[in-house]
Amino acid sequence: MADKKPGIDQTLIRDLANILNETDLTEIEVEQDDLRIRVSRAGTPQYVSAPVPAMAAPIQAASAAGTQAAAAETARASKNAVTAPMVGTAYLSPAPGSRPFIEAGATVKEGQTILIIEAMKTMNQIPAPRSGRVVEILVEDGAPVEYGEALVVIE
Repeated sequence: MADKKPGIDQTLIRDLANILNETDLTEIEVEQDDLRIRVSRAGTPQYVSAPVPAMAAPIQAASAAGTQAAAAETARASKNAVTAPMVGTAYLSPAPGSRPFIEAGATVKEGQTILIIEAMKTMNQIPAPRSGRVVEILVEDGAPVEYGEALVVIE
């Protein structure tokens, strides 16, 4: 009988990374038995195992580092952040080379378009949820965004 080899299947990770490259996805997650593998372009792969074996301490440290980075971004964005209502690509202007919808320091009115998120070949205008001053723009033009990601801070 063949013994089950401990550790993570490197071939599976390479295959997932190749799928990311071929499909232009930003993230992919697979669950097999008690092992869950998440590969993301935004950072290093994170590995989480349901029953945590003794050898998983480095894996937990990598996962904790990712959690700390997310917490830091949340703190930076503050409670006044406008978040992405969908996954897609953020655009700060209506067309390439044209003037952006907003700039840091500008005043916006409730309902004013502050950026566009392209999702499934559809351009979705994102309105300001309230009037105020644009304190910070947290995304770059053409950057992929995730659901709930902070985009702009309006005070």
